[in-house]
Amino acid sequence: PFNWQWVAGSGADAAPYFRIFNPERQAAKFDAQGLYVAQWAPDSAGREPIVDFAATRRRALDAYEHVKRAR
Repeated sequence: PFNWQWVAGSGADAAPYFRIFNPERQAAKFDAQGLYVAQWAPDSAGREPIVDFAATRRRALDAYEHVKRAR
């Protein structure tokens, strides 16, 4: 019932800052047949990603590291 708190980082056991979910990997691991997307986001099925996940993950981690060092 409190998954949203974990994702938001506000729960008692919040996700660490370096955990960045890759929607493609999550879909392949937990919805390989695409049933969730077909049910809840049918217009997005089969579209190419608009973001390079590896590049944006690296950019986010670099930004977090910069803030951490600035303290």
